[in-house]
Amino acid sequence: MHRRFDHQAIESKWQQDWAEKAIYKTIENPDKPKCFVLDMFPYPSGEGLHVGHPKGYIATDIYSRFKRMTGHEVLHPMGWDAFGLPAENYAIKNKVHPRVAVEENVTKFKQQLKKLGMDYDWGREINTTDPEFYKWTQWIFIQLFKKGLAKESFEPINWCPGCQTGLANEDLESDGTCERCGSVVEQRPMRQWVLNIRAYADRMLADLDTLDWPEHIKEAQRNWIGRSEGAEIDFKLNWPTSDVGQLESDAVAGDVITVFTTRPDTLYGATYMVLAPEHELVTKHRDVISNWAAVETYITDTKNKKEMDRLDDTKEKTGVLLEGITATNPASGEEIPVYIADYVLAGYGTGAIMAVPAHDQRDFEFAMKHKITITNVVSPLNPAITTDDEPMPTIQDLKEFQDTLDGKKIYTLSGDLRNSGEFNGEDSELVYSEIVAKVGGRMTSTYKLRDWVFSRQRYWGEPIPIVHCGTCGPVAVPEDQLPLMLPEVENYEPAGDGQSPLATIDQWVNTTCPSCGEAGKRETNTMPQWAGSSWYYLRYMDPKNDQALVSKENEQYWAPVDVYVGGDHAVRHLIYARFWHKFLYDEGIVSTLEPFQRLEFLGFILASDGRKMSKRWGNVINPDDIVELVGADALRIYEMFMGPFENTIAWSQDGLVGARRFLERVNGLNEHVISGDVDEESPETVRQLHKTIKKVGEDIEGFKFNTAVSALMIFINVAEKEGLSDDTYAAFLRLLAPFAPHLCEELWRTHGKTDSIHLADFPTYESDLAKDTAVTIGVQINGKMRGEITIAPDASEAEAVTATNDNPQIQTKLGEGTTVKIIYVPGRILNFIQK
Repeated sequence: MHRRFDHQAIESKWQQDWAEKAIYKTIENPDKPKCFVLDMFPYPSGEGLHVGHPKGYIATDIYSRFKRMTGHEVLHPMGWDAFGLPAENYAIKNKVHPRVAVEENVTKFKQQLKKLGMDYDWGREINTTDPEFYKWTQWIFIQLFKKGLAKESFEPINWCPGCQTGLANEDLESDGTCERCGSVVEQRPMRQWVLNIRAYADRMLADLDTLDWPEHIKEAQRNWIGRSEGAEIDFKLNWPTSDVGQLESDAVAGDVITVFTTRPDTLYGATYMVLAPEHELVTKHRDVISNWAAVETYITDTKNKKEMDRLDDTKEKTGVLLEGITATNPASGEEIPVYIADYVLAGYGTGAIMAVPAHDQRDFEFAMKHKITITNVVSPLNPAITTDDEPMPTIQDLKEFQDTLDGKKIYTLSGDLRNSGEFNGEDSELVYSEIVAKVGGRMTSTYKLRDWVFSRQRYWGEPIPIVHCGTCGPVAVPEDQLPLMLPEVENYEPAGDGQSPLATIDQWVNTTCPSCGEAGKRETNTMPQWAGSSWYYLRYMDPKNDQALVSKENEQYWAPVDVYVGGDHAVRHLIYARFWHKFLYDEGIVSTLEPFQRLEFLGFILASDGRKMSKRWGNVINPDDIVELVGADALRIYEMFMGPFENTIAWSQDGLVGARRFLERVNGLNEHVISGDVDEESPETVRQLHKTIKKVGEDIEGFKFNTAVSALMIFINVAEKEGLSDDTYAAFLRLLAPFAPHLCEELWRTHGKTDSIHLADFPTYESDLAKDTAVTIGVQINGKMRGEITIAPDASEAEAVTATNDNPQIQTKLGEGTTVKIIYVPGRILNFIQK
């Protein structure tokens, strides 16, 4: 029966009780198995939470409560990712200091989360802007610096004119715009700090196979790293001897350009070379480039193009010949022309390519336009020497090659080498390494992943703990002087000149070199928002430790994170966090190769109009309003029931009403508790209980919350009809408690229990009672549904066929033909094939 309840009174009462009694306090208990359940911690925006945000938090709350009830010591913490551009831009817009804005926003977020009844141990709360936290972010940077993994660089980087700061590649949208403000990102040469993340690329790829992650996330990681197998080959630059005397002192004849290629077998077919317009050797040799004016104009034009447009294969290939410079093909010994072209980028590979127009479509189109020699060096395998192990060339192979000879298209497959000196007639796939060895090349790998640009020319971020000394160069701040505090300022807006606002604070910038004691200057760039989030999960294990990032004892107890839940930007964050974790493993700080053993990816909740919730669209729903209207428990039940956890689904007010009605039935369920001996309980209720215990436990473990809620609803249907015992009622409340913690606590206590339901054991089931005694399956004739039968789950085919005798509709249809075959899947389907 439905019985209304005062959700506001119940929820506020029990939230206060749980806090006062600290029932969710986490300890390191060696007598219990541990479970570390983690959310990707939020950036506390000024707008606060909308109803889409709590979906993941509710899921981890349910899971952590379940784990606590099944005997685990649970770490389920919460904190704030509060440094970076979002906080600073919000502060500038609202004319408030970023620190004040963050404090206000954190308070707002905490109030909203507490209203939802989360079981966080707030004693372990962290904030990336807390000096006691970012002290250790700076400490990690110093260790990276000592190992040569953090270094200064001066080269073109992504510069956002809107945010007035440099950005990592990962901060850009696919169209080359800034993900934060939408501005078109420019390439601007400037000094910055970079982290050599590629040093760990192979390990990050290999260890993906050890993780319980969704395959699409692992594949996204592989694509982001983008490993390619191939070879590095050196090409020597040449120019007329008469010009050598005119060169600048640092431009030495015989400079070598290294290219990376995945097809070293085609080296003899390299008939020209292409450098990125930004390549340092282009400007270096400007004095011997006779058409420098045209080259310089092309370089300038390229700076205004988006990276996406430059890599677009559908666009016409443009470029300029570097007149006065050639390169030597190290295989053929021939001099080949050198071009610059915008389809080659300085940051990809080596910023230079060997162009083989007969066997690469992009090179072919460029060669045709610029009338460059095209030399075919690979043809289909020769039928005369093809063995049983070497397939004959197909008609398509031969046609493609003939088209190549006719200048119609390229041939990209492997085959026999031709025009390749001593390698003529060899299978191109078998002589890769021999050709590379002949020219002194090196078999290697390259990656799409580039050095992580780690500088931001903004105020609101962790100060980089480096002092620049004219004698010693960059020197790390002594570790006993950490944290290097972010100075208080009145004006924190970017100056627009490419420098951080910190550069204007002479009192803070001017210091002494920690190494030699001479005058020095502090680094004025700050770290990106991603710095603190790359290791924050470790601090939850030991948040008050002022002697170490985390104690070995606590780390070994809690690591790794057992379940990690998040969605937006997960791939990028995971790349960065895995890199830092593996470095910390090498330093002996952590004991596991990977930080997050299991990952659950959550889908978005869209507005009811099917669009993303946004102030722009006016479709944002505040969870505080929902909690006030129907209660936190109803919101929790609805968001878990609305569909599979990983799916993106639109909000529905009708679904919310349904969740509230379900809880009102739960509130009235005690009216159906039978008096007397438990043996009087209906066998149907008993069986349904054990099936529900099994189903709910397995579904929570599998993050299938929608089907777990469905099972609870099915049980209440049976219990209302058949009645239930006092013990069954108590068991049902414990099953529902992780989903609806407030109402279940209220009913548990009014049922005579003195301790919190959230400290009680999760019910267990008996396997025999959890089995279905009968299942209803569909009966088909030639694939068309004709009726249903109810049989035992393990009924034989003969028993299933016999059961159709009790269904006149099915028998009538069977009488219209002759059965020639029966397809039977126990517990699922019975299909008669007739003619």
